[in-house]
Amino acid sequence: MHTFTRTFTIFTLLLAVSFASRAAEPDSTAIRQQTIDSLEASFNYQRGAIKLDGGIGTLTVPPGFKYLDAKQAEYVLTELWGNPKASTLGLIVPENVGVLSENTWVFDVQYDEIGYVEDDDADDIDYDDLLAEMQKDATEANKERTAQGYQPIQVVGWAAKPFYDEDRKILHWAKELKFGDDKENTLNYNVRILGRKGVLVLNAIATVKQLPEVNKNIDKVLGIVQFADGYKYSDFDPKIDQVAAYTVGGLVAGKVLAKAGIFAFLGKFLKVIVIAAVGGLSALWKMFSGRRREEPAAEPTQE
Repeated sequence: MHTFTRTFTIFTLLLAVSFASRAAEPDSTAIRQQTIDSLEASFNYQRGAIKLDGGIGTLTVPPGFKYLDAKQAEYVLTELWGNPKASTLGLIVPENVGVLSENTWVFDVQYDEIGYVEDDDADDIDYDDLLAEMQKDATEANKERTAQGYQPIQVVGWAAKPFYDEDRKILHWAKELKFGDDKENTLNYNVRILGRKGVLVLNAIATVKQLPEVNKNIDKVLGIVQFADGYKYSDFDPKIDQVAAYTVGGLVAGKVLAKAGIFAFLGKFLKVIVIAAVGGLSALWKMFSGRRREEPAAEPTQE
């Protein structure tokens, strides 16, 4: 093929792509929504009784919720929401939303085999003092987070003060968090179910505005896990079992579960989807038109 012919052919193809990109840009919202819908449809949600890994017990999905297994949950938390990797057993998601819905909120399920948590100090903890300590710890931890490219976290205060149910061995509380310069604060609602060898961790990831909705459903969630025989708190044998380094107060402070992380709500998934759906065409359009392509939308909020 002659040089002129080859050049003309390449120019024609690129010109066609640029016109296609120009035509596609007004529909980018529709394309993005189609991509979100397609991705959401690819998830395999479960309901009913779920056997947890390691034989530690059974999770029964409550009415009005659905369950996303560990592998899919990790993909959502890290690749779509832009969080550091952490060990998850799955996500509990409200039935009427998906993990990519703008109004979604979830419970992340984890298990930490830290040993038997003694609860003798539960009634003696000054949670205001503990909050001040947590705020200080968060400031120190932000040095490492920012060095790794993640947003700093500010512990704004209690969204719900800690409460320990001694009969059921369930501890729960809520923190209000601020990620970086986000305009809307994140709700971090924590549930710890004490067992013989460790604790079942349920963390609600939502916005502060969704606290009433989380509170409305918290009773459903508190009883969803049943430890198997041999893993129950009452099965503790002081002769052979390990006692955790932290008591109830330590669980609230979060030091012992630092590796579980605190997840940002909705992370960067919108940017990932926009780039995947229309990034190629937009790049060519930018090249030929000389016009700067608009940056992907900022992190979505609950507005």
